[in-house]
Amino acid sequence: MDVTIESDVPATMRDGTVLRADVYRPSTGGPYPVLLARLPYGKSVPLVGAQLEMVGLARSGFIVVVQDTRGRFASDGESTWEPWTYEGDDGYDTVRWAAALPGSNGRVGMIGSSYLGNTQWMAALSKPPELQAIAPQVTWSEPNEGLFARGGAIEFGLNLMWSLMQGADTLMKRHADDPAAMTAQLSALITDMDQLNSTGYWKLPSGRHPAYQRYGIHDLGFEHALRHPEWSAACRVSGRQAEVDLPSLNVGGWYDVFQQGTLDNFTQSRAAARPATLIMGPWAHGLFTGQIGDVNFGVASSFESLGFRGRYLDVQSAWFRRWLAPEAAPSGPELPPVLLFVMGSNEWREEQEWPLSRAVDTDLYLGADGTLAFRKPPADESIDTYRYDPADPVPTTGGAILLPSEYRMGPLDQARVEARPDVLVYTSEPLAEDLEVTGRVRAFVHAATDAPSTDWVVRLCDVDPEGLSLNVVDGIVRVDTTPGEFAEHLVDLWSTSYVFRAGHRLRVHVTSSCFPRWDRNLNTGEPVDSGTDFRPARQEIAHDALRPSRIVLPVVRS
Repeated sequence: MDVTIESDVPATMRDGTVLRADVYRPSTGGPYPVLLARLPYGKSVPLVGAQLEMVGLARSGFIVVVQDTRGRFASDGESTWEPWTYEGDDGYDTVRWAAALPGSNGRVGMIGSSYLGNTQWMAALSKPPELQAIAPQVTWSEPNEGLFARGGAIEFGLNLMWSLMQGADTLMKRHADDPAAMTAQLSALITDMDQLNSTGYWKLPSGRHPAYQRYGIHDLGFEHALRHPEWSAACRVSGRQAEVDLPSLNVGGWYDVFQQGTLDNFTQSRAAARPATLIMGPWAHGLFTGQIGDVNFGVASSFESLGFRGRYLDVQSAWFRRWLAPEAAPSGPELPPVLLFVMGSNEWREEQEWPLSRAVDTDLYLGADGTLAFRKPPADESIDTYRYDPADPVPTTGGAILLPSEYRMGPLDQARVEARPDVLVYTSEPLAEDLEVTGRVRAFVHAATDAPSTDWVVRLCDVDPEGLSLNVVDGIVRVDTTPGEFAEHLVDLWSTSYVFRAGHRLRVHVTSSCFPRWDRNLNTGEPVDSGTDFRPARQEIAHDALRPSRIVLPVVRS
């Protein structure tokens, strides 16, 4: 089927601002349902076409609309672009406009990942009547748990990198009439981006980074939300899924920076009896191949296969036809409510629910001499200590991250981390049989510090018989404390589906930093938007019968 493309098609918003979109449509026939993507990254950027596959979708019988959001690239709007603020209203107006395009059957679905996933939820929450289904990929639910922050710490590596990258278009628009000023500003911005790892991430205060003031650009949202907490509602889905009476196809990755948000959007939608579907693969953000980090999960794990169910593009197209053009819906089996890739056994599994009701929370206790066991420690165990120095934080090594290219995503060899004196390492005996962990992983650490504020980071790893230790999940919590006083702290490691093989060992890290993913706690208690002084802290972890530090695993028995 031939496809025609119209560029920069204007749509006028309620306040008169004109947004522009490229429209891909089958050359003949119709009417066709519409698939809409709204993004701030430039609708003509080649990477956008590679991810959305607009021509392929049009050839399969959809009108595809890809729109630059307000203030970005071809669209009009504020000279200093502000993320999130207008996506609800503009999403509503754009859906109604797209539904009335020539050749449309009047039904609209929305597609895309990350920011594009959130523009779907914001449009759905604004309730345009023509919007019939959404398919958000790798997007968040609560912005303060994964987008802006995590456990009270700034999601710093993502926030600073993303904000500087998006600043380029703002500077080009601002200095369009002054090429010399544009060149100077862009050159400085690019230098700062290239030097994030060596200098940019180390600048203080973390919560009011000087780069934003230097270029006059908005941050991703942490600093804005710190000053105006109510503004976070502009991109918050959490607690509002019941308002969206639409089917949703939620796609996430176990090593995606917004992993838990995808799961939460699905579970809260299902709890409200909405027709939600979930696909979770062994993927990182924007990386849907079989190779993630140091692990090859196999060809069947990729977006090109989905366990030989077909390419995701085709699976998504068939799903949309059922909701947008039921008269043309394909025959054959529908997706199950939940399709999970179980890492370790490296297989796709169909489920009827998430979380799995058959998963049993099982305590794994930290013990003396770096032990880790399913039995509770005795009453007379000693306390482990280490020194956390914000001047020398533990480097981010893999995980569910979105950072500059120096930092690889996914499961990586943790030898460099485990060799540090500021990382406590607890390891189990080799497993006698396979152990499946599927669900939410949490840790409870009984800890004390001599600082008024500090962070606790916990990581779960898989150690193979040769001693290779690979990270599975981790989490952080930032706490204000009474110096020297032990307290129990909950660290949310988010979720996984992972089989620890017989002969392998489980390992738990306890430390106080993972930088630059999360900003450094300076151990002073100063506000994050003004603190620049820092000090080392003496950290203590207890693991006795009265203070049982432990990790809680959702264990699934076969």
